[in-house]
Amino acid sequence: MSTVTRTVVFTDLANYTAKVSRSDREGLRRILEEHEALVTPIVEARGGRVVKNLGDSFMCLFTSATDGLRAALDVQHHVSEQGGISIRLAMTTGDVEEIAGDAFGESVNLAARILSKTPAGEIWFGLGTKVCMNEAEIPWEEVGRFALKGIPGEQQAFRSVPKHRCWLPERVSSAAKVGNLVRLRRGARPPLLPPDPVILLEGFTPGSPALEQAIDTLPVLDPASLWLSTYNIAPSDRQAWTSSGRGLVIGEPDAIEFAIQETLKAVTRSSGSDTIVLDVGTQADLELVICGLALPAVPLSDVVSSYSYDLLPDRRWVNRSDRSIVRVEVTADGARLQALSPGVSAAGRGLASGESIRLTDRMAVSTPSGSIEFRGAGMGYAGLMIADTEMRLGVTAGQTAELGREPNHPGLAFPDRRGQDNIRWCSGARAARARAGGFTLDRALAGRRQAAVQMVGGGVQVSPLHARCPTYVLRQNASQLERADTLVHVDLNDMIIAGTTVIGLRDPS
Repeated sequence: MSTVTRTVVFTDLANYTAKVSRSDREGLRRILEEHEALVTPIVEARGGRVVKNLGDSFMCLFTSATDGLRAALDVQHHVSEQGGISIRLAMTTGDVEEIAGDAFGESVNLAARILSKTPAGEIWFGLGTKVCMNEAEIPWEEVGRFALKGIPGEQQAFRSVPKHRCWLPERVSSAAKVGNLVRLRRGARPPLLPPDPVILLEGFTPGSPALEQAIDTLPVLDPASLWLSTYNIAPSDRQAWTSSGRGLVIGEPDAIEFAIQETLKAVTRSSGSDTIVLDVGTQADLELVICGLALPAVPLSDVVSSYSYDLLPDRRWVNRSDRSIVRVEVTADGARLQALSPGVSAAGRGLASGESIRLTDRMAVSTPSGSIEFRGAGMGYAGLMIADTEMRLGVTAGQTAELGREPNHPGLAFPDRRGQDNIRWCSGARAARARAGGFTLDRALAGRRQAAVQMVGGGVQVSPLHARCPTYVLRQNASQLERADTLVHVDLNDMIIAGTTVIGLRDPS
């Protein structure tokens, strides 16, 4: 049977199940009629057709990917003006079989799976639609790579941006919260820059001399610190801007302004503190900070042939997530970093989403959530991904703090990432037993009580507590790990490594 290339669009009423539980039959009928009255005329006006009504959802077909996206933008624009119902839309472009007015095929399945990931009020689309659409007509941004039920591998997803919306990238949002966002408008002089600034260039035409002149007036900055606000941008201008690791904020000026103001209103920190000081009312003399991810070398004990970890926007490393911004993978050849979102650069070079690069000692990686340094390590490790987190413990002179998966109080607990989705197993009975027994790198390579840290006479001592899981030290200016088989003396800014966790010794002042 012959197939045709079509853009498959699904619309869906957000929170329909909740509405059903709260509405009578007449109320539900009105909701569904409102959905149909909104969607059908817009779809037909853009050259599409409604294939079928699935109650709270419509499936539509378009011969043009650009028209399908324009129809979706029209729907969201109408919703923003009229209020009332909330709609999500998702689409992809590819071959379908049209039978008796209906449509079937992998593209239909993929569009439905993308819809399942799409938040309320948003428009997401797949790679097929991106390839086929006229990019200069559609404001869009990447949202990530996703494992979709029944679809092999991970699928790239993108978001079309209506005129009334702007989703601030994590790095821009974080900079606004801490006062490091500098908004540089066309014609204005560059202001004094705070430490670690993020520059948002506003009112500039992409690729224009004025934009280049504005950049030339700035001091030397990490390319990932430069963000250009724009709405419609030609593919050539997008590529020229982002290829060096610089970022885009997609949105109309009013929408960007609203998003920034909403960010400034948001609570930036919980009422509790991430820093735990052992004696209430006593100033800590030392902070133990979880400051990175240690990467054991593979193959590992004939059990693990390779593995990966994903970095979330809040700087936590997890086994696997749909919200990841980068992934680090360790194989027998070493460690590689893969960009999973826009705004990632390594060694000063921008990485396209899905692109990977081999990590080398002292390589600087810039991500939307901040910078990471890769350090070579040796001693059975492929390297360390170094960046301070908010997971920390304050220690006062004369006190002892434990480290481990379940340390005695007072102690700093290591991350315990459950699940085996990030592991590729070796063949053989030993790997099979480990897999069946719930083996994870985090649990296998570090003990419940791993090491003790004590401040004595103005110095810091580290004592190993586990007989089988080794503890290591990386001194500030060293390039190789040192195994701590007995009590060792360490200094501020040295690091302790155990299993997959790196702990930094910091001056709390």
